[in-house]
Amino acid sequence: MKNKREDIINLYAKHVSPGKVETYRKYDITFVPGPREECILCDIDGRKFINCHCNGGVFNLGHRNQKVIRAVIGAMKVYDIGNHHLISKPKAECAALLASMMPKGLNQVVFGVSGGEAIDLAIKLARGVTGRSGIISAKGGYHGHTGFALATGDAKFKDKFGSMPPAFSQVAFDDIGAMEKAVTDDTAAVILETVPATMGIVVPEKTYFSRVKKICEDRGALLILDEVQTGFGRTGKMWGFENFKVLPDIVVLGKGMSGGIYPISATVYHERYADFFRKDPFVHISTYGGSEIGCFAAMETIKISKSAKLLSNVLKMGNYFKKEFARLSMRYPNLGLKVRGIGLMMGLEFKDEMTALFILKLLFDEGVYLVYSGNDPRVLQFLPPLIITMPVAKRIIAAAHTAFAKMG
Repeated sequence: MKNKREDIINLYAKHVSPGKVETYRKYDITFVPGPREECILCDIDGRKFINCHCNGGVFNLGHRNQKVIRAVIGAMKVYDIGNHHLISKPKAECAALLASMMPKGLNQVVFGVSGGEAIDLAIKLARGVTGRSGIISAKGGYHGHTGFALATGDAKFKDKFGSMPPAFSQVAFDDIGAMEKAVTDDTAAVILETVPATMGIVVPEKTYFSRVKKICEDRGALLILDEVQTGFGRTGKMWGFENFKVLPDIVVLGKGMSGGIYPISATVYHERYADFFRKDPFVHISTYGGSEIGCFAAMETIKISKSAKLLSNVLKMGNYFKKEFARLSMRYPNLGLKVRGIGLMMGLEFKDEMTALFILKLLFDEGVYLVYSGNDPRVLQFLPPLIITMPVAKRIIAAAHTAFAKMG
């Protein structure tokens, strides 16, 4: 098995990404996923890990959720990808279900394959309906690697690719004064993650989004909220923006929408903009967006995610982890640990980048897999599956205790 595993790693380095392989080998965290189920992800050599990152929320419902798998298998007996030129029963039903879960008026749905594609559409729509070009995003935020989505991000993600589209700018997150100055009569939209993950799981002040929305309304701009990671129950509510009592003009969904089984994303926008695509309904298309099989995965995911039982578990387990990490912080003060987040979207901030990196490695050695925040490496993103049980949670805390003790 060891030789087979090395063969796979070498093949991946040769044809996919030598840089990733070199990085993982450098820090001795090379991981080749094999069998997986619920909260557990196994290396092909048999070593088990508790997945505490979930690919940013893709595996909200755990690995290989059997209800989602059955929905997809059932769909495959009748459907395939579908044809984006034609009217589709699965797309209509999935869109209606999404609309029923949104605040009144947010009922227009365009499907995509990835979060980045859905972000691009949101920006295109905002520019189209306002006739303006300016797009404001947050420093340290992240909305994807595709065209307009890439233009909203930090220099580290885009500078190597040459010049970006004009009229994109950034301001500090959770700084209403900076936003007030930035939004002008040429601003088409402000786009923000509800809880920016790559920034380090930063939770804004409670009134921040409602105040940003007021600024946008006063100046004729739209508010786009990126719920790619916070959507589908991650914060203990179906949508992250529900924690902040704000009604966005456009919401972007992805990751968890797939149930971890079939890629699908969506841009949901207010009905007041429905006429934009009416004159030319083919001005935006996505060949694989909202595939008919993918719609069944999404519909089953929505049904599970909206359940009171699941959302209650998110809040219960989130409170448990906050309490236990706070205790560990007091026991090992030299680590400088601070815990932040909502529900099971949490960030573990350490005193510096090196401490966080060592803790990441020590947790990996203890069978707990997570990653650091790309724009703030002092912060480890902690996003376990929303279905996590208390026995598994206690194993994570025990592993953290062992890892912290080695550093403390």
